[in-house]
Formats: sequence, C-alpha cells, structure tokens
Amino acid sequence: MQTTVESIRGANDQVQPLELSLVVPVFNEEESIGPLVERIVAAMADYQHRWELILVDDGSTDATLVNARKFVDRGGLTLRIVELQRNFGQTAAMQAGIDTAQGRLIATMDGDLQNDPKDIPAMVAELERRELDLLVGWRKNRQDGLLLRKIPSWCANYLIGRITGVKLHDYGCSLKIYRASIIKQVKLMGEMHRFIPAWVAGVVPSSRIGEMVVTHHARQHGTSKYGISRTFRVILDLLSVMFFMRYKARPGHFFGSLGLGLGALAVLILIYLGFDKFIMGNDIGTRPMLMVGVVLLLSSVQMITTGILAEMIARTYYRDDASPNYIVRQIFSRES
Repeated sequence: MQTTVESIRGANDQVQPLELSLVVPVFNEEESIGPLVERIVAAMADYQHRWELILVDDGSTDATLVNARKFVDRGGLTLRIVELQRNFGQTAAMQAGIDTAQGRLIATMDGDLQNDPKDIPAMVAELERRELDLLVGWRKNRQDGLLLRKIPSWCANYLIGRITGVKLHDYGCSLKIYRASIIKQVKLMGEMHRFIPAWVAGVVPSSRIGEMVVTHHARQHGTSKYGISRTFRVILDLLSVMFFMRYKARPGHFFGSLGLGLGALAVLILIYLGFDKFIMGNDIGTRPMLMVGVVLLLSSVQMITTGILAEMIARTYYRDDASPNYIVRQIFSRES
C-alpha cells in the first residue's frame, strides 16, 4: 500500500524562509526525468537561498513517476512529487504545481530537457533587478523544426501580442519566473498556459512583465507532445482569451453590443419597408427583406437576453466556484 510522505519542517524555516519553488510538469518523460533532476541540482548548487523542486506527474503511463521517486531521499534536495490522477494536460499540471508551491518566487520549465535550468538563477536576479512580477524566457535561438514549430510559433506570438497588448517574442516558452503572490491570483484553465503573460496582465500592469533571452536545447529523448494541430487550438484559445480579457466581468456588454447592432439594422430595414408599404403603396408581404428584418429583430432580442443571462451566470460562477481543475492522488516530498 502506497503512503504519502509528508513534508518535514525544522526550526531553520523560521530563519530562512523558502525563496524559490521550481515547478516542472512532466508527462511520459521516463528517459529525461533523471538527467533533468541532476541538471537542476547542479544549476542551483550556488543559489544562496532555500528552494524546492516540484515535479508534477501528469498521468504518465511509462516509468516517469517511478524514476522521479528515486530522488525523494536524495540529500540536499527539497523535492515534492505531485501525482495527478490522470492526464489533465500541461495547463492543469502547471496549476497543480503552482498551488503546491510555497516559495516567494515560482519558476516553471518543461521537463523535456529543452529548457536549461542554468538560466534560472540569472532570471531570478533579473526579475528582482527590474522589479518585475513576471519574467518570460525568450528562446532566441530555438532548436526546433522550422515548418512545424517555429513558423506557427512566430505567427501565434504576433497574433497574441496584437490582441492582448502584451508584446513578447516568445509566449510559448515555459521557462518563466513569477512572484507567487501574483501568479496565485490567476486561475489557469483549458490549455491557457501559453497565454499566462496575458492573464497576468489582467492582474498587474504590462510594464511589470518582461522577457530575457534564455538557452534552448534540441529534444534528446522521447517525442514532442505538440504538432501542427496545436496552431488551430491556439487560435481558438486566443479568441477565448480576448473575450475573457475584455468581457470577463461584463459579458453582457459583448452580447448586448451584438444585439444592439443587429437591432439597429433590423429597425432600419423595417422602417424602409414601412415607408415602402404605407407611403409608396407597394406590396412587401413576399419580399425577402421583410423576413431578414424580422429575423434580425428576433436575433437582437435573443442576444440582449443572452447577455443578461451571461452576466448572472458569470457573477455566480466566479463568486462560488473555488474548485481546482485537477485531482491530486498523493504528494511525495522530502526536505533537506
């Protein structure tokens, strides 16, 4: 029977609080997990503050979890392993790690060895120096395929920047440093992890979001979890982000604007037809424009009504819903 290894805290916690939590979601990375932990430990060897590593196993079906547990008893490493009950996706796994994190700062990175943990101490220093709330990695020399990865990423970064107003070179880089007090105010849903800077911009001014050039390596083990189909999902997610950023607290304005526009067009059509009928004496009973005007008028009423209902539902949901978008089976941890 499996047991949960609870966190053990000593008196030193009162002297030196936990400064940094490093969150790494992993899914079927059995060959990468060992080298990943070793590289992180080596990269953080000279870090002068207490830090913890949080590995979030997103329902892996290979030996990823087994290999990760081998490091639970490693000395000099504060490790937590969050095992999700099934595969919920990278966004939910990242949210689980952020919720588990106890550091003042939170760093996130991929578990496929493409991000370099050596960049983390420098990014932490840069975040503090520039007094930012979020520092995003920029994979300037990205080691990925041009057609399937780079070009779709460039297009997505341009569209996201134009629509959200937060202009960054690399939205898709998972290597980011956050102030925990800020990122914990943001609830990640769906596949929205690539839009985190946009969500953070809803909590703090965009001037407190920056970027820094980081190292990027080619994938060494396993296969990529992304393909060209991701581009279409990004477009759909981007529309959702645009809606939530502009109308999250007032969805009635979105539907109401559509309703008023359709209603105005319907009124113009019906006024014209009324003039043609009662002033000019023409028959309008069989004219398609009459049907169009009536349909537009009914659609206007429906949109406005939908907006009112959306306002009521949204306010009720965001007031009452506090449930996470993932399920944790158990958490293994050990602190040095």
